[in-house]
Parts: sequence; C-alpha cells; structure tokens
Amino acid sequence: MAAENSKQFWKRSAKLPGSIQPVYGAQHPPLDPRLTKNFIKERSKVNAVPLKSKKASSFHEFARNTSDAWDIGDDEEEDFSSPSFQTLNSKVALATAAQVLENHSKLRVKPERSQSTTSDAPVNYKVIKSSSDAQLSRNSSDTCLRNPLHKQQSLPLRPVIPLVARISDQNASGAPPMTVREKTRLEKFRQLLSSHNTDLDELRKCSWPGVPREVRPVTWRLLSGYLPANTERRKLTLQRKREEYFGFIEQYYDSRNEEHHQDTYRQIHIDIPRTNPLIPLFQQPLVQEIFERILFIWAIRHPASGYVQGINDLVTPFFVVFLSEYVEEDVENFDVTNLSQDMLRSIEADSFWCMSKLLDGIQDNYTFAQPGIQKKVKALEELVSRIDEQVHNHFRRYEVEYLQFAFRWMNNLLMRELPLRCTIRLWDTYQSEPEGFSHFHLYVCAAFLIKWRKEILDEEDFQAVSMELFKGHGL
Repeated sequence: MAAENSKQFWKRSAKLPGSIQPVYGAQHPPLDPRLTKNFIKERSKVNAVPLKSKKASSFHEFARNTSDAWDIGDDEEEDFSSPSFQTLNSKVALATAAQVLENHSKLRVKPERSQSTTSDAPVNYKVIKSSSDAQLSRNSSDTCLRNPLHKQQSLPLRPVIPLVARISDQNASGAPPMTVREKTRLEKFRQLLSSHNTDLDELRKCSWPGVPREVRPVTWRLLSGYLPANTERRKLTLQRKREEYFGFIEQYYDSRNEEHHQDTYRQIHIDIPRTNPLIPLFQQPLVQEIFERILFIWAIRHPASGYVQGINDLVTPFFVVFLSEYVEEDVENFDVTNLSQDMLRSIEADSFWCMSKLLDGIQDNYTFAQPGIQKKVKALEELVSRIDEQVHNHFRRYEVEYLQFAFRWMNNLLMRELPLRCTIRLWDTYQSEPEGFSHFHLYVCAAFLIKWRKEILDEEDFQAVSMELFKGHGL
C-alpha cells in the first residue's frame, strides 16, 4: 500500500522526485497552488523530452530542474528502473559522484569539529553590566565588563532565527564588523545619551531608522518617558521606580487568590504559556512568573480596562531588550537563572514601567467594547479607500470586512504577524514618533496592505482573500 501511495504521489507531481511544494513559515510567501499546478504540468512536458537531446548537460542544470525537498521514506518503494531515471546522462551521474567525493574529502575535518562544539563543549554566554546603569557612572568611551556564563544544557537547541536579529547596527559575536557609518551612528547615540541633558528631539530623529543594539535599552527608557533627560536624575529615578514597583508586588500580589481577583489572575495564568510558545526563553518558569506579576499588577492598577488578552504580548519586546543589556549572544535560549537577583529585578521593573507607558497611550483599545480598536479599524478603512481604491473595492466586492483581519493587527500591534526581532526594530520607530503606537501604527498597517496588494487582488473569493490577509507572508 505504501508503495502504491508513493508511486501515485510522484505521478501527481512530476516524473522526477523532489517537486516544489508550498512550505509555510519560510522566508518567502507560500506558493500559489494554481501556479504550482501549471508549473508541474509544464515541467512534466519538459521532462518528457530525453535529456540526451540537450546540448549542454551539467550537475547545475540538473539541480535547477529539481528540488531538494526530499521526504524520508518516499523513495523506498520507487521503481528506479522507470524511464524517468534511465534518461539521466551517465556522464552527469559520474561527474556528480566525483564532485561529492571531492567535497567530502575537503570538508572531512569540519563535521568532526562542529560535532564536538555542539555536543561536548558548553556554549558560552556572557553577562554584562547594564549599559544604562554604567552610563550613570562612566563616560561613553568606557567598555562593559563581561564575565562568561555557561548556558543551561537542558534547554532545547534548535536552528531558530535569533530574537535580536543580526541587523546592520548590531555588532554581536559572529556578526559582520561594523561599518564606518554604523560606528558613527553608535558614537552619535552615545554622545547624546551621555550629555548633561539629552536632546530628546534629536534622539527621536536618530532613532527613527533604528537604534543600535548596544544603546537600545537606555534609549527606549528615555523615549518612553520612563527616564528623565537629565543624566544626574536618572540613577535616583531608576532606584525609586524599581522600589515602587516591588512595593506594589508586596501590597497587591498576594490578593491574586482573592475572589474578586481570581478571574483576572486565572486568565493571565492561562495566557502566559501561550506567549511565544516556540521560544525557549518564554517557557522558563522564572520568566513566566515575572510576566504574571507584571500583568497582574498592571491589571489591578488599571480597573477601567483590567487585563485583556493581547496585553501579554506587549511585555515581550521590553523584556528581551532589557535582558539583552546583560546578556550577549543567543537571547532566546538563555537561562535567566544565571542572572543575579538584582539584574532580574531591574529587568522586571523596567519592563513593567515601559509597558505601562505604552498602554497609557492606547488604553482605550482595551476598555469595555474596545472603542479604540473600533476607531482605528474604521480609520484604516478610510485611509485605504483614499490611497488604494482598487484594494478597498476588492474587499467590498467579496464582502471582506476590515474588522475581520485588522482587529488583531490593532489589538496585538502586529506582533502575531511579525517575528519578535522585527517587532523590536519596528518599535524603535514607534518610540521615536510622538504618537507611534496610537497613530503611526495605523499607517504601518496600511503599508502592509499596499505591499501585498497584488497577492490580495489575485484572490477572487471571500475565503481566499481572508487567507491571504492572515498568512503573514513569511516575514
């Protein structure tokens, strides 16, 4: 039965195994099934012509006509005596085999070296002194002291995209050296941040195209209004606000089991494990406890809205940015138990206050009936109708309501559509805008629709248009 199914599969796809299939979650948008079907038909016709009739034959040509999307076990029962396999040029096969053997002999030592590094040698992580704290007591030319720490071996090791991506303004280990322009930008940030009174307008202007990783934590604190522009007041402000937050913990957190707070705490407790479930960092019990405290304290201090699903996502960018202030390398796999208690308390308190500042500007998104989101979705509809009437009419023709897809864009600030590393970069710009989260976000959502207008207009029914809007395009 398995053999019959396997043969049927290859008959449906192509005469050679490895036909191209949609891979969701890849860097590029999933393939259009209709285009795939036409491509397979055309390729079947081409493959029907014997390869011997071609003037040129090489391994590279063969690779271009096939895919490396092999499924284990699919070819176990395949009939290798079929004409599709007999038509391969024997010279191509011999040349390919020789090339593989030659490459294997050259790279023979490298797998052994990589295997020893992944299995035997522990991965080194570095805990560094907080750059914002350090700037309070040193000038911009000082370097941070770094002490090696080992990563907990029990955490899963997966080939995943880093949360804090290797963007152009980041010079983490393994990244390309910084260019002269990037070094100049970083130096300008450091000069602004170390001046007696930081020019916030100039800091916003510099932050709009992105903030260098090294200075992002202190920059976010300033742009969110958590820290004062005056450098002499920053140390006392941080100390006072952090103590104030943990005073809230002592005063209110024990009430989470009381009857009038049980529902709120229960919902938070349910939502926390769902926050970025594929990232090991957010599945650590200590991190989840931190998130529970942050969300519960915010909820009981804002009774007009309380806790609403979606607010849990808004903690993660702040937590990762403030964690990166103490940790180098792979943030998403870092074991937070390696940090000192003081470091963890600083990260937790700063995440709470910066998230609170963000929500102060969009709290009507989360009050009863969420009127803020209703207004923003309506504003998005009016904006798209003016800047791209064709897309707007396409939605109307197939009865696609903006609220059906844009509600989540407003409720979660596109965090379900973008990788966290992209969200962090986007928030550099949001924080540099006076009303970035409440108003500028609307134009980002409109830009998404314009960016993918061709794919949207290609769909010709309600379900297809809706799926096109929700699939995220592999960002």
